[in-house]
Amino acid sequence: MVRALISATRTGWARAAMIVGGLALAGVAVAMAQEPAPAAGVQKVRFGGDRAETRIVIDLDRAASGKLVADGALDRRVVIGLPNVTVAGDLQGAGQGLVERWAIDEAAGGARLRLDLKANAQVRRRFLLPPGDGAAAYRYVIDLKAVEGPPTVQTAALAPTTISVPVRPSGLRLKKVIVIDAGHGGKDPGSSGANTAEKDVTLAAAKTLKARLEKSGRYTVVMTRQSDTFVPLEARVQVARRADADLFISLHADSGPDAGTRGASVYTLSEKGTGRVARVLEKDDWLMKANLPGRDRAVSQILLDLSQRATKNRSAAFAETLLQSVGEETVLLRRSHRDAGFIVLLAPDVPAVLLEMGFITNVDDEQLLKTAAGRGRLMDAVAGSIDSYFTAQTQLAAR
Repeated sequence: MVRALISATRTGWARAAMIVGGLALAGVAVAMAQEPAPAAGVQKVRFGGDRAETRIVIDLDRAASGKLVADGALDRRVVIGLPNVTVAGDLQGAGQGLVERWAIDEAAGGARLRLDLKANAQVRRRFLLPPGDGAAAYRYVIDLKAVEGPPTVQTAALAPTTISVPVRPSGLRLKKVIVIDAGHGGKDPGSSGANTAEKDVTLAAAKTLKARLEKSGRYTVVMTRQSDTFVPLEARVQVARRADADLFISLHADSGPDAGTRGASVYTLSEKGTGRVARVLEKDDWLMKANLPGRDRAVSQILLDLSQRATKNRSAAFAETLLQSVGEETVLLRRSHRDAGFIVLLAPDVPAVLLEMGFITNVDDEQLLKTAAGRGRLMDAVAGSIDSYFTAQTQLAAR
């Protein structure tokens, strides 16, 4: 049987011809045609936030991607191309928060969004949300954050270490910020093995991971604790949020009554846990301000829901990448990706996972965790998963 495949150009019709040889079908040709994907249409544009952080939501009737054309560093004008997106005439209006005015007009091959800014700001993230949870439209989301020179990160009142985060001339950070949380500490020893306390192995593993990430030169690493000290759970979340972290990973060691149970697992935030987000937000937080009396409750809910959904999606994506890497170095539990309402996972805008590195009550897992060589192999796997996750995120954002 001989087959010939002819692919069409982007603007033409796709045509494929298959020539099938056989007793009854010899010489019969079958032609197939397919139209290009329909363009997405803009339904409306919404804003939320304030002069510190602003979110723009574009409602679309189909999925679409965007491309950052200008970041606003030179003239306070952000331009985002929206290929294969149609707009009924020119849409424009007054902005909110960091945005003075906005406009969407037609451009070659699609549409173009222009945001005139009131102050210096950076495009912190862009992503597409599909319909769901009562929302009928696709939503292309753009988050802006005010910039006043290189930001300074205050980790927490309990750990007053100031960390300068390098930025590009355009206002975009040179390095991703990773917060590593060594579970337990101080008066809270965690679980105990035959000869090991959980608080000790988590701190040792955290230091190993920190060294591995910093050696790559790609990351700024913040630790919730660097010694045998007690840090409240809510404070650990605030470390990540004040650091404007791109990823939060909490390291723990599991335990159980059966010494034969072993294996690593990863937790991400459960649906029930999302309702407790206010517990870790400060009173002056922009998400809290959005829920004050007198504010548009619909906008407030959009802000919080979008933040939580997008963060949960990213957390889940990293969890799968993490399990794949860790599974090459140690045994995984049968149900290795779990969800729970742990406080350290509650930040609504920071992707977060809790890694149970193994059962400290199992002799094999304990041996892996208490030796420098075993921790080194495990943390190399964790670091590799972080590399893979951000590589994939970069490729997705560039589409």
